[in-house]
Amino acid sequence: MTIYLARHGQTAYNQTRRFQGQTEVPLDETGQRQAKELAVTVADLGLVALWSSPLTRARQTAEAVSAHIGVPIRFDPRLMETDTGVWTDRLYDELAAADPGAFHGWVSGAEDFGFDGGETYAEQGDRVMAALVEIERGPRPALVVCHGMVMRLALTRRAGAADAWSSSETIPNTAVIELPPAVQG
Repeated sequence: MTIYLARHGQTAYNQTRRFQGQTEVPLDETGQRQAKELAVTVADLGLVALWSSPLTRARQTAEAVSAHIGVPIRFDPRLMETDTGVWTDRLYDELAAADPGAFHGWVSGAEDFGFDGGETYAEQGDRVMAALVEIERGPRPALVVCHGMVMRLALTRRAGAADAWSSSETIPNTAVIELPPAVQG
């Protein structure tokens, strides 16, 4: 049975290319509309479980889905976006100019990249995969409303790759992607 990953709706930070990290940023007007459209999009998937990051932008998106399909939300902090430390609230362009080496490290997507005062992608990947293993044990099909980096890490780990993406590759707001099954070893 399937697990689907969906990115939250748009926020003002997405529009200004600003690091949100674990900041409580709400959906903007477009994001609220996108959340309602996502609810309609997933309505025919036969979802029996709905999981979400507790961060405001994901919670608001999941609430729109829950209201439309009648499935309660289970919040899990392991599904939260990367802790971006001192980069939180700063513009991409500002950081690229101030510290090009670190910014390139972020763009590279290497699992050993870490945010000053935050976490590494390896640390985040471990917590995300632990949550997904638990979700896989539960009822499915399930939808997990989360964040772009959560989705990238989950897909990369499922592909068995260490550094298979670039942070400059954006997963669109409210994109829905099927999580590949775990490789049996």
